Amino acid sequence: MFDISSETSALNKDPLMDLMSELLLGMRMSGLHYCQLQLVQPFGLRLKTEAGRAQFHFVAQGIAYLRCPSGQLLVLQAGDAVLLPRGGTHELLSDEQVACRDITEIAGEPVCWAFSTLRNHDMDTPSPISAQLFSGCMAFDLGGLHPLVALMPEVMHVGTLLSRYPELLSMLQAMSRESELKRAGAAAILARLADVVSAYIVRGWVECGCSQINGWVEALRDPRMGKVIAMVHKQPGHNWTVAEMASVMGASRSVFAERFRAVVGVSPLQYVTSLRMRLAHQWLTEDRQTPEQVAWRLGYASQAAFSRAFKRETGATPGSLKL
Repeated sequence: MFDISSETSALNKDPLMDLMSELLLGMRMSGLHYCQLQLVQPFGLRLKTEAGRAQFHFVAQGIAYLRCPSGQLLVLQAGDAVLLPRGGTHELLSDEQVACRDITEIAGEPVCWAFSTLRNHDMDTPSPISAQLFSGCMAFDLGGLHPLVALMPEVMHVGTLLSRYPELLSMLQAMSRESELKRAGAAAILARLADVVSAYIVRGWVECGCSQINGWVEALRDPRMGKVIAMVHKQPGHNWTVAEMASVMGASRSVFAERFRAVVGVSPLQYVTSLRMRLAHQWLTEDRQTPEQVAWRLGYASQAAFSRAFKRETGATPGSLKL
């Protein structure tokens, strides 16, 4: 179906760049709830992000402490950004000892259905703002790369994001204006801007060298492994074998299979199957393609063969997702 040699020559010379493009293009945010936090000291807010949802925070002004789900404490300076790809209970604090209360106890000023401004002080007795943060909670989908979310660290921390990407300033200013002016369509615009900000956080975290080189980042940075993964993502419908992937990497089957599992966490063929089923689910539910179209794109000999593979992997039939 595909000419492997011609595709190999066409691949980007930099596997990191190629996979980062795949990663960022596949990022989809949905169910976004966005808020602007205007805080005076002392403050302690507890956020309980639902399983399967991500949370990001950007410090626009001041300093805040972040207590991670694991209990680790991070200091966030103005310009810092964090993304919690798997969410979890975490806290934003003015200092390590301050008492916390649930963020839902703070009355928010709604801007629109998906956005609000939260203040921990009385507007009738204004106090100087000690910290201002932009925060968003959303369903975080990486498309075909979604299995890698489980391998990400609990917190992606990018220091001095604005100094690295000064173009973000105009986006954050636009966010602030949208929150203040409460114009029509604010929710949609804020959601798009949050997509971009989150993408910058992920890219910045990878480009900075990453505080923890774990499975998927190591795969991104390993030129030979990155070449294999990039090839698989460019050709998910090809009939991949372990021998063929090992050849792309330039290693024996046994060495490749062992290295792949050590880096990515699953076997090569499990990775291919998981990728196909993630793409299939996305194409069926979001792009509204038919099971026949998806089966053809993923290289299955028949719709029946695809349906059996999909049900074996997900527990549901392709047709049930179209209802």
